[in-house]
Amino acid sequence: MKGFWDDSDYAKKTYVEPPPTAALVASIERELGYVLPASYVALMKKHNGGVPARRCFPTKTRTTWAEDHVAIHGISAIGREKAHSLCGALGSAFMLEEWGYPKIGVVFADCPSAGHDVIMFDYRKCGPRGEPSVVHVDQEWDYAITPLAKNFDAFVRGLVDESVFADDPKEALDAAHRTVLSGKFSPLLARLCAKVDEIDDVAGALRDLGERVVDAKGHFSLHGDALSRHFYDVQLWLWTKEHPVFTREEFLRDYEKILALAGEFSTGGYAPGFVSDWFDARVKSGAIRRAKRGLALAPKAAAAIVKKLARRAREEK
Repeated sequence: MKGFWDDSDYAKKTYVEPPPTAALVASIERELGYVLPASYVALMKKHNGGVPARRCFPTKTRTTWAEDHVAIHGISAIGREKAHSLCGALGSAFMLEEWGYPKIGVVFADCPSAGHDVIMFDYRKCGPRGEPSVVHVDQEWDYAITPLAKNFDAFVRGLVDESVFADDPKEALDAAHRTVLSGKFSPLLARLCAKVDEIDDVAGALRDLGERVVDAKGHFSLHGDALSRHFYDVQLWLWTKEHPVFTREEFLRDYEKILALAGEFSTGGYAPGFVSDWFDARVKSGAIRRAKRGLALAPKAAAAIVKKLARRAREEK
């Protein structure tokens, strides 16, 4: 397992818990109603949850993620402390009850779609005390179930780097540029841009910013870097055109409708941890401040976002 985990600060903060004791494992199993695979328990005792360095698994059929593979974001810890742990706030029970995933077993890994597909232990054939297979469940396709591996050990050993599925680098870069330069905006993003009067061509400014992301990364995706955080700022500023006073939950709910999972001008997915971490940092800094009935973007912060976006648009011309 050398090199299996990507131990970033984000992974440690969001997924990793202390190694589980035998008592904790038994407690979690009672709560879930299933005996966890021995190979999964053994791995968690060495490293309890986290983000793998290799996060793609080949498939024989197409899913909403790709033609020939699925991707995972993180593997749940055996515990209750972290939100994405098996019995955490966003754990298996939450995905089954709140998102409607089929009650065939245990959700043990999340995907980059922020809840729209998951990886599960499937106990339908083996029963709650047997050795489950591993499946991908796709909420976007009426909870379609795609078999992945006969057991957890085979699943872990079958994970590969995303580069395995990369297209020709030049073609991929050209496609990313087409996305940001000519991709159609989502209905929400188009509506928000129409409300802007601070910048003459806000749509053009957004495309310029997207092109900077592609030039820097080779693809259109947002993470925890400075350029990504600026893009998060811009999306919040636009969104407040319709929601001048808001709650954290409201913005995080609508975030994916702006750019991440809507329209052609889209990153095609996102890691919610990066967005929530950025949001909380903005609250702490005062850029997002307390208002009478919720939160509001501070005027100075809004002015700074507009100035920075307009300046970068001018620099591109």
